[in-house]
Amino acid sequence: MIQEQIHSLRLPYPGREERLVRVFVPAHEEDERLPVIYMTDGQNLFDEESSGFGCWHTREAIRAQRQQSGRAAIVVGIHNDDPRRECDLTPAAMGALAIPEEERQPGMSQDGEVFADFVVQTVMPAVEARFPVLTGRENTAVCGSSCGGVMALFLGLRYPERFCAAGVLSPALLLFREEDLQRWIWSCLGEELPYLYLYTGAGDELEARIFESTERAYDMLLECYPMELLNEVVLLDQPHHERAWEPIFRDFLHLFLSRQE
Repeated sequence: MIQEQIHSLRLPYPGREERLVRVFVPAHEEDERLPVIYMTDGQNLFDEESSGFGCWHTREAIRAQRQQSGRAAIVVGIHNDDPRRECDLTPAAMGALAIPEEERQPGMSQDGEVFADFVVQTVMPAVEARFPVLTGRENTAVCGSSCGGVMALFLGLRYPERFCAAGVLSPALLLFREEDLQRWIWSCLGEELPYLYLYTGAGDELEARIFESTERAYDMLLECYPMELLNEVVLLDQPHHERAWEPIFRDFLHLFLSRQE
C-alpha cells in the first residue's frame, strides 16, 4: 500500500510566473490507478494554513468516500491566489462583463481562455505523466466555486471530450448578460456533453444574487440540455463560503465516482 501524499508542481503559465499546482494522491495499491478531479483555487482545498478564506477539506472527503464505497479520486488543485484570480477565471467567450465599472477589479480583463488552455495543455499532461491517473474523459472531472464555478462550467462545455462531469458550485454567472450566456451555451451543444452538477445557496447578499443568476442559467439549460446530464442542488440558507462548498463537494465526488459504474 502506498500512503497518501500531497505533491507540489510548479508549471509554466503563459506570460506569467510559474503556477503552483498541488496534487493529492490518496492511499492506493501499487498497481492501482484512480480517476481525477481538476479544481480551481487549490489554495483552499487541502488545509487551513494555505487558505485565507476557509478549507474544503478534500482529503477528508476522499478518505470518507474510500471507506464508504471503496472508491477514491486524485484531486488536482490549481492555485488562484494572486490578484488576477477573477481575470484568470472569467472567459471572454461567455460574453462581455455585465457588472458596473465601479464593481470591477481594477484593470479587469477576461483571460479565462488562457487559464482553460493551461489546464488542458499543461496541467493535465503533467499530472498524467507523473501520477497514477486513469486517463480518458470518463475518469476526469472539473470542479470550482464562484468564479471557479464559472471556469468549471467553461471547461466542461469547451472540452467535453476531456471531462465527463463538472461541479459548478455557486457560479458567478451574474458577471454575464443573460442573452450572451444563453448564446454561449447553445454554441457549445454537441453529441458529447458533460454531466453538470449545479449548486447554489442564498444565505448572504452575494450568494442570493448568485442564486438568481444560477436559476436563470438552469432554466436555459432545461431548454436545450439532456435532463439525465443535469443536476441542481439549492440550499437557501447557505452562504458564499468554503464551509458551504465542503459538504457539496462530497456529494459531487460521490456522484462522479458513482457514474463510473
